[in-house]
Formats: sequence, C-alpha cells, structure tokens
Amino acid sequence: MKKVIIIGGGAAGFFTAINAKELNPDLDITILEKGKDVLQKVRISGGGRCNVTHACFEPKELVKFYPRGNKELLGPFHQFMTGDTFEWFEKKGVPLKIESDNRVFPEANTSQAIIDCFQEAVENLNIEVLTNHGVTSFYQQNSNWIINTKDKQFIADKLIVAAGSSKKIWEFTKDLGHTIIDTVPSLFTFNIKDNRITDLGGVAVPNATVNIGTTKLENYGPLLITHWGLSGPAILKLSAFGARILAEKKYEYTVQVNWLSRNEEDIEEELINLKKINARKQIGLKSPFNEIPRRLWERLVIASGIKLQENWANINKQQLLNLTIQLTKATFKANGKSTFKEEFVTAGGVNLKEINFKRFESKLHPDLFFVGEVLNIDAVTGGFNFQNAWTGGFICATAIANDL
Repeated sequence: MKKVIIIGGGAAGFFTAINAKELNPDLDITILEKGKDVLQKVRISGGGRCNVTHACFEPKELVKFYPRGNKELLGPFHQFMTGDTFEWFEKKGVPLKIESDNRVFPEANTSQAIIDCFQEAVENLNIEVLTNHGVTSFYQQNSNWIINTKDKQFIADKLIVAAGSSKKIWEFTKDLGHTIIDTVPSLFTFNIKDNRITDLGGVAVPNATVNIGTTKLENYGPLLITHWGLSGPAILKLSAFGARILAEKKYEYTVQVNWLSRNEEDIEEELINLKKINARKQIGLKSPFNEIPRRLWERLVIASGIKLQENWANINKQQLLNLTIQLTKATFKANGKSTFKEEFVTAGGVNLKEINFKRFESKLHPDLFFVGEVLNIDAVTGGFNFQNAWTGGFICATAIANDL
C-alpha cells in the first residue's frame, strides 16, 4: 500500500486526497494541517457562502482570468473544467447555482455545505486528517519522502504540497532546489484620499473604465467607492493583472477613471445639449446620467468649478470642458492598498517552469507534487482561484492513483 502525505488542510489538499482515494482505494493518505481547524479559507470565502467556481465553460476564455498561470492551465482545463466541478459536487449531494454575475455558489448558500461534503468524504474514505501538525522539514531519502512535524515523522511514497501561501513551506521547497517567485498582494483596493470621493462609501457606478498612468493597464466594469478609495471588479482585476507593476511603484501611482466608459467628444456634445434643454434648471438638482449617482455627480460638478445652484444656462464653455474631463478623465493619486475583504490572494510561489502540468509534479524531484496557491498561479476574484485548486487537485490525484 503506497503512502501519500498531503501538506495543507485546505481546499486543494482535501480535493486531491478525496479524488486520489476514490480512484485508488489502496492508497494510504494522510493530510497534515498546521492549525487546529481545516478548510478555514473555504469557510470565509465568498462572504461565508463559498464562491466555488465561475460559470465560464470554455478553457480559452477561462484562462483569461488568470494573470499568472494562464498558459500553464490551458491544458489542465481541458481535462477538468468548471462543468466537471458542477458534476463532481452534484454527485456528492451539493448542487451548485449560478448567480447573475456568473459566480457559482452552493444552492445551500453557505460554505458549510462544502466543508461538510469534504469532511464526510474523508471520513468515509478513511483518509487521516491530522491538525496541529505543522511541518518542520521535508526531504527525499532514496525513493521515499521524509516529512517531519514537531511530534512525529512520516515516510511517504508520494508528497503533495497544498499549503497555500506558506512562506515556511516555500523555504523548504527552495531548499530542494525549486525557485520561489517572491509574493506580492494580488487583490486589493486602491487607497485614495480625494474630496471628490470622500464620504461616498457605498456609491457605485455600473461600468467605469479605469487605467493606471504610465502603464498599459486598463480595465472596465463595476466600480465601487469605499472608505479607503476605489474598489469593485474594475479595480480588483487591475490590481491582479498589475500586481507586480504596482508593487514596484510601491503603490504610488495615478488612476484615471472614465465614469461612463464613453469617449470625451460624445460626453461634451451631450453636455452642450443638456445646457440647452435644462437652461433654467440648477445643474446640481439631479444627475443627468443614470449611471452616475447624484452624490457623485455633485462632487464632479464642484470639482469642475461649478456651483450646484448654478443654472445650466450660465455654465460657460470652460466649465463644460472641465465637467467633461471629470466625467471621462478624472485623475486620482493612489497611495497604498487595502486587502479585499477576506480574499488573501497573492501573486508568487513555486516557479511554473519547474512543474509538469500533465501531472502537477515537480520536474526536479519525482513523486513531489504541488497544487493550489503554493504555485505561482492566481486569478481575479469570482471563484477562479478555487477552480485552479479543483483542476490541479484532480489531475494530481489521477496521476498518483494511476502510478503503480
């Protein structure tokens, strides 16, 4: 009976263990978790509902959501995709649902449904789960892997590292000759202090275009003003794809926002028409654009050098130009970042060039596997990081189960 040790009691570790044991019941599998509880990231993800995956069913489209790992995941996604994730959980008695933004959650609407599913499966399959077993070292000795914890030593035929963003485990991996790409935050809010958005926390626009000055970084989508500055899908995708660039800038950069995602000329022409139509009305009375909430409209008007009580007819050409710029090219200075909710996602980890993605196995050491966020793979928010865990876990499990 072959012994398999999995370092990490998270989603990737559990999914790998369950699939490997189901494919090959003769495997003896033990999961080592350093904390007192397992699956904690599953518990808090998606606001406690667990954003299991994303309703994107074409591999070529799905990889576009991964700033790092997109090329490497294309092949694996042809083997285990989002549709397979739906089927897997359905067979386990956990049906999934697609929400309007294409995020996928358990129909039960709680992450506990996923946790219960995993814990019931490992119990039924006699997979050993040991908590408070932080790994202190691991190395290869002859054809075996030696894994040490504070209180015990394990000898394994196969070693799977699924410890997420663990600096300690990365150091052990580096000792084996693997290259570790330094980590930087991947999902974060842009910290901005500016009178135009101060005290507007909770105000959102449905489809803004945002770009970072002196870079090619640009994205569009829902934008949310928060207590800290700017967030929402438009910002978070930029933070993911620009993770390393923004880190190099030490999180000091300019942000340009087109609140309407329309070109400057069209907006200027529309403002001229509004001036004619609403000549006797006060400009601050209401926002003429459905996409711009009144409170934000008022701030943009004031920033354009226009009094809210002023009638449209009295707005001069320069003021209209100023307002056009505030609507289409509002420039802000960002200084710092804030973590996006509980999504502690980082860019960095084991160098992907050193991994065989047909098995998720190390190219440097046979019988050493890596799955999940321990690799230099990360995605934007919306269930994509979990899909990486499911895909990698399934392929790794299949490789181990089929090895004689």
